[in-house]
Amino acid sequence: MRPELSVDPIGCDGHGLCAELLPEMITLDDWGYPVLARREVPPHLVGAARRAVAACPKLALALRRDGSRTGPP
Repeated sequence: MRPELSVDPIGCDGHGLCAELLPEMITLDDWGYPVLARREVPPHLVGAARRAVAACPKLALALRRDGSRTGPP
């Protein structure tokens, strides 16, 4: 099973850093909040997804594998 991205819409402040770091998977809506194009992360984007998760200032972006969270708490 591939890791999956998720966004906590309550925790997100719409900084947009995730979309800058992972434009292949994340776009921003009209208010600057992330929209995931898909949840499943392709193998070649796992490193970039980890960087985006680690850089999220509000820790609202998560990378999950088998229902568990990886990355910052």
